[in-house]
Amino acid sequence: MGQSVAVFGAYGHTGRFVVTELRARGFVPLLLGRDAEKLRALAASHPGLEHLVTSVDDPASLDQALQGAAAVVNSAGPFASTAAPIIEAALRAGIPYVDVAAEIEANLDTFTHFADRAEAAGVAVVPAMAFFGGLGDLLVTTAMGDWTAADEAHVAYGLSSWHPTAGTLASGTVSRERRDGRRVRYTGGRLEYYVAEGDLPTLDWDFPAPVGRRRVLGEFTMADVVTVPSHLSIPEVRTYMTTDAATDLAAAGAPTAVDALGRSAQTFTVDVVVRCGDTRRRVVASGQDIYAVSAPLAVEAVRRILAGRTRTSGVASAGKMFDAPDFLRALSAHLNTRSPSGVATAVNPPAPAH
Repeated sequence: MGQSVAVFGAYGHTGRFVVTELRARGFVPLLLGRDAEKLRALAASHPGLEHLVTSVDDPASLDQALQGAAAVVNSAGPFASTAAPIIEAALRAGIPYVDVAAEIEANLDTFTHFADRAEAAGVAVVPAMAFFGGLGDLLVTTAMGDWTAADEAHVAYGLSSWHPTAGTLASGTVSRERRDGRRVRYTGGRLEYYVAEGDLPTLDWDFPAPVGRRRVLGEFTMADVVTVPSHLSIPEVRTYMTTDAATDLAAAGAPTAVDALGRSAQTFTVDVVVRCGDTRRRVVASGQDIYAVSAPLAVEAVRRILAGRTRTSGVASAGKMFDAPDFLRALSAHLNTRSPSGVATAVNPPAPAH
């Protein structure tokens, strides 16, 4: 019998991928969530798995659910509401916590409020262990190589489309409310909230083949602006999104499965460029379905934590907690990671991001 890993929000879109990936890796998922009917339906599709109704508003139910669990994965947004109560429960239980939060503010809260306590307890807490935040951080860390500092890091997201889940939409609503009409960016070595008129700036980005040159939104700021600066000395961290995908996001419409794994037809390319002086290093990852790929990212994190294959303790992003190049190699079945030049050094950058 494998180790038990609790999954909060197990019946959600990403949660279902996490449950399937855990089972494939030999773990025994414990299905947790607030909706009893959805939990029963999910459990029926996974015979033999236990399920428990739990609520972030009921600490006792969380404590009961985590008894005997080796770790907990939080896949239920908005994470502004779920992360803190579940981290608290994980600390009480003395077990690792991993989430798939893409919310900038929720991830910042985790670093701000739990760093000292998690470190003192010797408990690993890894926020944003997903496509947004985690993957970009692993790629930037890999591109950095032996550099201890860089001038800029650019993370460009080349998505063929973006049909958001209900959780993505709900999380986005919470983030917008917290920002109160302001935009956010990481510049000058700090997170900056600012008011700007008009639409986001656009520019052309030269993604590696076969994507090629695409129009992207500048200052389309994602969770990488929290994860990357949390451990790397880079004063400018900027993220970009293809305009077509951003338009899809605004139009809504949930992902539609096209294969036996439940993945959508969406493909992605994440193009990372770091600059130090006149030298640029570049690493690229590509694959299918941003939600589906979050599952192997989160589960590989759990596997490494439980196996003691970590580089630190307490609250840490993926790039600090793990050996980033090795972590990416372990995901070769899900991600094609490469440097267009053959090595992650001295490559020609995409169009200047200004």
